[in-house]
Amino acid sequence: MSSLRPSHLAREHGISTQAVRNYERDGFLPPAERTPSGYRVYTERHAAALRAYLALVTAHGHAPAGTIMTAVNAGDVDRALTVIADAHTRFLRDRDTLDQVRRAIGALTAQPEPTGISGIRSIGELAYRLRLGPATLRSWERAGILVPARDRATGHRVFRATDVRDAELAHLLRRGGYPLGHIATVVAQVRTAGGTGELAAALHGLHQALTARGRAMLRAAARLDAYLEG
Repeated sequence: MSSLRPSHLAREHGISTQAVRNYERDGFLPPAERTPSGYRVYTERHAAALRAYLALVTAHGHAPAGTIMTAVNAGDVDRALTVIADAHTRFLRDRDTLDQVRRAIGALTAQPEPTGISGIRSIGELAYRLRLGPATLRSWERAGILVPARDRATGHRVFRATDVRDAELAHLLRRGGYPLGHIATVVAQVRTAGGTGELAAALHGLHQALTARGRAMLRAAARLDAYLEG
């Protein structure tokens, strides 16, 4: 198997040689052998690992990509596949959220209650569903993104299915980089089904971003499979 210098791996991706060394140190690449003088010796397997890791970063983000590669390099492929499956679940949920909002725009009425989520009643349950902290949802409420009703007897928040839809949309938009003020406007437009031009533009951008993410996930899967096959 031919040997490669860190510069060879770095040059392919336009990154620094120190980045390559750091990725090895963090377990994203398999350990490299050393020459008697202490220089690292990389191989095509390291090159394949680096391609897989960087493709996974594009598709899933730095933290999940790191978890996937460290799991694979530790021999725990099941752990890596679980992380990937979770990412696909979030991807499908984002697509479903977009579909729900499009239906709301098309009907120009308030979104009918989605099925299967009417049992969520507390802020803790909603936070668990979205994998967020309750404090984040409270900040969204202060921003006007969420407007849950209150139980007259207890004063506790009551999250209806439409509130869950609004929270899902807010979560999607936050991952798209939108500020809270903009999200509040968009969610209000969905809630009232009026003035949807800005919302339609935002959703078009999000649809393109989701398509790009889906393509990136495919490329990352191919790179990871090639590394596993090696």
